[in-house]
Amino acid sequence: MPRFDDRPAFAREGRDWPNREASRFVAAGGLTWHVQEAGAGPVLLLVHGTGAATHSWRGLMPLLARDFRVIAPDLPGHGFTDPLPTPSLPRMARALGDLLRVLDAAPQVVVGHSAGAAILARLCLDGALAPRLLVGLNAALKPFPGMAGFIFPAMARALFLNPVTPRVFAWSADRAAVERLIHGTGSTLDRTGLDLYRRLFQTPGHVAGALGMMAHWDLVPLDRDLPRLTPPLLLIVGGEDRTIAPDVSFALADRLGGRAKVELLRGLGHLAHEEKPEVVAGLIRDGALQA
Repeated sequence: MPRFDDRPAFAREGRDWPNREASRFVAAGGLTWHVQEAGAGPVLLLVHGTGAATHSWRGLMPLLARDFRVIAPDLPGHGFTDPLPTPSLPRMARALGDLLRVLDAAPQVVVGHSAGAAILARLCLDGALAPRLLVGLNAALKPFPGMAGFIFPAMARALFLNPVTPRVFAWSADRAAVERLIHGTGSTLDRTGLDLYRRLFQTPGHVAGALGMMAHWDLVPLDRDLPRLTPPLLLIVGGEDRTIAPDVSFALADRLGGRAKVELLRGLGHLAHEEKPEVVAGLIRDGALQA
């Protein structure tokens, strides 16, 4: 098993972390979580995707905090939050549920990017959340099609189990490599955004957390249960997303009928909420008003 030492340190990698004044550390479910909280009003929960952290909300969080009490944690093994030994989707969801109980928070609106949307959907299906709106930003709610569904998790598992992999990845995560990685998602980030990802990818513990999440991810049960999802679902999709094809969200909306709506953002990629936070904030705000 890989070691989870050499994790990002808040005094070092977090020295000028976006929205740092909103940060605190909370003990819940046997983990110490890094949580950011801002604003007042109905609770809105932000959950980032694999390989990211709260920096992903650097532009979106202040905009939403005008109307909501916004809560944004680093997921286990990501950013400045402790890792889970087996970060499967059900365990991630239970851990996040533990955190919300400690925070005494009952979110009315929940927003998940990529794999974060799957965690929120699992919590809703299990009755741990009852929001009036679930928002998926380029949501990863479907298994990879065909053989990819078997090959990609197996590859991630093999990399995760090799204790050298996170350090090799971290050593190679220079500015050019991170820029290529982000460009491969179909998004274009400013220099600050790229440097924040580079800062995380250069810490082996964060890399191990992301690999562990991918290695233990299984969306087949979630996909089977999605028709039971009760909150209205707003799917915000970047038209240039190269990580999750926009067609996946449109097909899911067709499957769920009138309970799901798709908003297509042309010219934006998988990190659309980082590219145009003001546009995404407007869609979330409008969706919450209509829910």
